[in-house]
Amino acid sequence: MHVRVRLDGAEPRRWQIALLQRIADIRGIRAVSVDAAALPDGWPDTIELLFRLEALIHGLPRLGSERLPPTALNPWRRPDANPDLVLDLCGDLPSGPAVWQIAYDDRLGDSALMASLLAGAVPRLTLIEAGKILAAGRLGTDRPGILLAGVDDALARTVTLVVAALGRRAAGASAPVSAAPVPPSEPGRTLSGTELGRRTARMLAGAVVHRLYHLCYRAPHWRCGWRRLDGPDLIDLGRHPETGWNTLPDDGHRFYADPFPLAFAGSTHVFVEEFPHATGKAIISAVRFGPHGPEGTPVPVLEEAHHLSYPFVFERDGEAWMVPESSASGTVDLYRATRYPGGWVKEATLLTGVVASDATLLERDGRWWIFATSRDTGPNALAGSGSYHDALCLWSAPDFRGPYTPHPANPVLIDPATARPAGRIVERGGRLIRPVQDCAQGYGRALGLARIDRLDPEGFAQTLIGRVEPGPSWSGSRLHTLNTGGGLECIDGSARAPRIRIPRRA
Repeated sequence: MHVRVRLDGAEPRRWQIALLQRIADIRGIRAVSVDAAALPDGWPDTIELLFRLEALIHGLPRLGSERLPPTALNPWRRPDANPDLVLDLCGDLPSGPAVWQIAYDDRLGDSALMASLLAGAVPRLTLIEAGKILAAGRLGTDRPGILLAGVDDALARTVTLVVAALGRRAAGASAPVSAAPVPPSEPGRTLSGTELGRRTARMLAGAVVHRLYHLCYRAPHWRCGWRRLDGPDLIDLGRHPETGWNTLPDDGHRFYADPFPLAFAGSTHVFVEEFPHATGKAIISAVRFGPHGPEGTPVPVLEEAHHLSYPFVFERDGEAWMVPESSASGTVDLYRATRYPGGWVKEATLLTGVVASDATLLERDGRWWIFATSRDTGPNALAGSGSYHDALCLWSAPDFRGPYTPHPANPVLIDPATARPAGRIVERGGRLIRPVQDCAQGYGRALGLARIDRLDPEGFAQTLIGRVEPGPSWSGSRLHTLNTGGGLECIDGSARAPRIRIPRRA
């Protein structure tokens, strides 16, 4: 299959070059070429100025949005005039079969992405052929409120979605299409010089406030909540319990997050991420719970050279197992306890070459599944590779030790509000309920409850059935993990912890 990509020949962007390279890597694609269009209007110069200011003030690199010279397209200029499929990134070709177009919030072309982000929206990306939607997703960012970060994250995820859809087409797989027609394109929003000045002033003030906040507080500072479970849990309630939560105390020098309770060998322990502010690198710790609550403070049980969090613990074959998040190492690893709750040894590497967040295992119908959000990796992946929160990928295996194979529809979901795992998947009335992190307006802002409607080697679907936010029953600004076990229910969320100040000697 020959794919031709129509783009702005005068101002190609780095994400477009990455897209061309990724398309060329797809099995079944025999040729990739460019149609270098001459567009009258590109991104306004004020946008470029704002990008440079944001990069300077926030210390951000220029990634997918970076302008490149027209010569960057030279390897892709081919005379072949008979492509099998045209990918129109400009949005100015007539719609029809074998013409794929990209829309952001139902407006064609990447200028519509800018309009959506300037309006403070979470952009919805759709890939369209002949008025039908081939694939869709909502695009997240790890730095809300910073236009450059939002654009770069969205462009990286656009590459993810397009490459996945082209891979299915090249393999001869049919993708479901929407029956709804695509609304016509509307004019995008631009950034005036006056608005640029206002945004720059707000950005400078925000950067100062952010710095002062971190000088006065240890932020973010997560904390764990727990309660005895002697009635309906949060999933059945759909809200915080009226009895409220007890808080696992910390000394202010560290925080605890991602609580996972486990009853094993006659005792119940809660495993947590322990993050010492002094080191900036988390380890896994555990604390035993008795009839009246925690017996002491969490004790370190697993440390690696890289950051560890989200200690997904479970019992199987009379042993205690753990799959902690280790995205900094590019792997998902399985550990076994030899001296429970400690003595953890690595038994297997389940996934390699992935940047996977919050890997969550599930056994269903004799098959094991890994759920995790993942960034793009590989030799031609766009630097930055999108948000950590918005692309859900699945892997499955006949045994929890592996070997795992990726789902052919990966990423099976792109949505910062419902993709990232937030704890163990549980069954209710024959249905699987998946706690999810709502990161649409920032990391871990709320906890969602999603019902899994389909899970098989060909497809995945889920429906959001509930949402729980911080509030009077759980103060703070974030809420992002839910787990039960051993008669306990645990959550976590963020708060502020004053910095520990050492008095000066007289």
